Amino acid sequence: MLNLIKEVFLILHESFTFILLGLIIGILASFTGLGGGFLMVPLLLFLGFEAQKAVGTSFMGILIISISALFAHGKLENVDYRVGILLGIGGIIGAQMGARLLDMCLRIRLRKYLPLFSFCWPYGCS
Repeated sequence: MLNLIKEVFLILHESFTFILLGLIIGILASFTGLGGGFLMVPLLLFLGFEAQKAVGTSFMGILIISISALFAHGKLENVDYRVGILLGIGGIIGAQMGARLLDMCLRIRLRKYLPLFSFCWPYGCS
């Protein structure tokens, strides 16, 4: 019984940690329009995720955050849907290419350079 209680506590603690990180990233992503991946991936790497798993997992979080931010900005009439759809079409193609390129990268190199790229790219220092 004690082991079950410990396991439940650990699951709740981990869940709360990820929700809190998502909250912070969601606020920053909504302010900047950068999607949050540049914050999420390095955090997941720090937490021990493999690079490919961190990238893939961050896209799930970004999807949810982006939909929520889209609704919020849509209500404020801050969305050009036509341009957004056109960007999305290009993004669909680019995302497929990027996922395959990521899979071809060596894990050691990717783990070494991805956090630097993720933090620097939005600020033009990559």
